[in-house]
Amino acid sequence: MKTEHIDYFKSIVGKENVYDDKAHMLAYSYDATRNHYEPDAVVFPRNEEDVSRVLKYCNDNRIVITPRGAGSGFTGGALPANGGIILGLEKHMNQILEIDMENLVAVVQPGVINMDLQRAVEKRGLFYPPDPASQDYSTLGGNVSENAGGMRAAKYGITKDFVMALRAVLPNGEIIRAGKRTIKDVAGYNIAGILIASEGTLAVITEITLKLLAKPKRSKSAMGIFPSVQKAMEAVFKTMASGVTPVAMEFLDNLSIRAVEQKFHKGLPVDAGAILITDVDGNLEEELDGQLEIIERSFKENGCSEFKIAKDQEESAALWFARRNASQSITIYGSKKLNEDITVPRSKLPALLEAIDKISKKYNVKVPCFGHTGDGNVHTNVMVDGSDEAQLRIGHEAIVEIFKATVERGGTLSGEHGIGLSKAPYMNLAFSDAEMELFRSVKKAFDPNNILNPNKMGL
Repeated sequence: MKTEHIDYFKSIVGKENVYDDKAHMLAYSYDATRNHYEPDAVVFPRNEEDVSRVLKYCNDNRIVITPRGAGSGFTGGALPANGGIILGLEKHMNQILEIDMENLVAVVQPGVINMDLQRAVEKRGLFYPPDPASQDYSTLGGNVSENAGGMRAAKYGITKDFVMALRAVLPNGEIIRAGKRTIKDVAGYNIAGILIASEGTLAVITEITLKLLAKPKRSKSAMGIFPSVQKAMEAVFKTMASGVTPVAMEFLDNLSIRAVEQKFHKGLPVDAGAILITDVDGNLEEELDGQLEIIERSFKENGCSEFKIAKDQEESAALWFARRNASQSITIYGSKKLNEDITVPRSKLPALLEAIDKISKKYNVKVPCFGHTGDGNVHTNVMVDGSDEAQLRIGHEAIVEIFKATVERGGTLSGEHGIGLSKAPYMNLAFSDAEMELFRSVKKAFDPNNILNPNKMGL
């Protein structure tokens, strides 16, 4: 990058907010994928006006920009694969601007940590449900850009269900508003909806208006043990159709159960085909008991051999321990985890898990599965030796077949991690040429010079 560019960025945001030294280039070259692409500079805008001026200059000079929050993504969406600048939004643009008690709305900047908002609104008796596993460090701007989900999605939905409005800056520096603080708004195209899950390829989000709920006063957890993963999956969609909607419905297959038990020795049922862990919430004790009664009946009608209800928060934490520690535990099966977050309609879960088992045997790789079955989102983990090129190749071949099995069952390549760089080569499995061309047309309409996060999502 030319010295004149660096100097201009410093004139916009201050020299203390522009870095092109090796330490910063290295620090901002990674995300959770552990892939490595160094930018040419890191720029920290202080406000929306800074973002506008930086984008306009970059657009005029054809300098590539990669917007970045916490860099916690699993698909390379925040990696500067084409050099240029990292636009770091976490340093200054990280304020909760408003919590509106009358309209149940929060207004935040994109660098606010998800959990910080949750804690702030809960102090006022309110509730922001989207809870990605990265909630302690991922930013809300990143959550919106990837349309993040979480365990509570079964009942409450995902990020898009809580975004009411956005402010954003287009690549040419123009500032736009998308959406309103109203419950109803059908005036014009749904630009906010287009920006959600766009992975920073269309505009830079500078302000987010989020819907809040009243916080339920009570919650309870329970666990069911099943002889097979297919029986557990059948219990999921039959439970959801029985008149109760759990807050969360999570599962671990046998490989995941065994991995957690080997690592932590928690007394888990290692001979079980699968376990389901669920949460319910509400304001009355009898309301919770009624929900759990229906869930227990649905579970047992589908082969559940044991149903345990947590008596208190300590027992609840014990039930959830296995699910929260599954990801780190399955590394006993291989040093490299090819992790995908495929999603299908809930009724297709039994068939999908059966197909994954066959693929696992075909390629002779272990594929422990766990995840958010309440919304059909399964985390598949093809485990290989990361130092063995042959194993890596086989692992990726297995991933392709898993993607095909997912799409054939009406599913999608990603439920919450996004596409980024990692899944870009597989977009043609899920979308036709006409659909991909439509995506490119949208990209060109927003970003004709292709300076914002180019080559992500296969665009």
